[in-house]
Amino acid sequence: MIGVYQLFLRLVDRLPFPSVKAQRGFALAALLSQALIAVTGSVVRVTGSGLGCPTWPKCFDDSLLPIPQDEVPWWHQAIEFGNRQIAVWIVVTTAIAIVLVVTRARRRREILVYAWILPFSTFAQGILGGVTVLTGLRWWVVGAHMLVSCAMVWIAATLYAKVREPDDGVEIEAAPAGARRMVALSVVVVAFVLVAGVVVTAAGPHAGDRTNPKAIDRLDVSIPALSLIHGLLVAVYVGILIWVAVLVARGPSSEAVRRRLKIVFAVVAAQSLIGVVQYFTGVPALLVVLHVAGAMSVIAETAILYRLMRERVLRGSDGTPDKLAA
Repeated sequence: MIGVYQLFLRLVDRLPFPSVKAQRGFALAALLSQALIAVTGSVVRVTGSGLGCPTWPKCFDDSLLPIPQDEVPWWHQAIEFGNRQIAVWIVVTTAIAIVLVVTRARRRREILVYAWILPFSTFAQGILGGVTVLTGLRWWVVGAHMLVSCAMVWIAATLYAKVREPDDGVEIEAAPAGARRMVALSVVVVAFVLVAGVVVTAAGPHAGDRTNPKAIDRLDVSIPALSLIHGLLVAVYVGILIWVAVLVARGPSSEAVRRRLKIVFAVVAAQSLIGVVQYFTGVPALLVVLHVAGAMSVIAETAILYRLMRERVLRGSDGTPDKLAA
């Protein structure tokens, strides 16, 4: 194991020294890839292609690639197999790339830890995806698969925010302490919102396998009741954000925090609108996909906002914190 790690370090030393701008570019790519796999996963679900490849890691027991099958339409195979390829070639590649980049740049341990989480969690997520297929799309396994993706988007977004900060610096409060605590509380509420959303989906019309939807395990509970709980949790989240905005407006805050808070409100407003329209139009497939994309955006923007409220900045010549990094 030590020999493999030494080989890895030698490979890293041969890479060009990446600028902070390049590091942020790779971190953004990693973030977008983590969000993309959640969105393509929703496409698999709403098109009923979850068992387009009925086994794992191969598509069929005797074939890695999709093969013509009377009982499995080719388009379901293409969608499910395509989702697996995205996981392998995009998510894995970007996860490994950001590790190589921040290692070569000799970044601080905190950033290295966040970077290393991505490839390891991606591997774990791939196994969970296989369990999802092998268990016949059990609703609670599908839900866990989605929630892990949400956590990975948070980690990738936090890494993206941290990469821009100087390693040789000191952390300062870029917003009132109360505002940051309220954002932390909003994260807890968002977690409950996501769990409620997963449960609503488990009871909804999109079973994930259109070839044999009756065989799929579904949650037999009232969708209106679940949707009400989901909506109330969203209302609590929005209320917390409004209070955060009040605290930020009253206290000393950086321009970066004020700008990011506006972005969070815009994303949450769009996501809420999609959710309302989705409910009253019978949960059309396209809006489900957009709703998942919106959820990933809310998670990422909230993570970045949270980090921006306590920034690492350069020390001035007198040893005191300098102005916020650009």
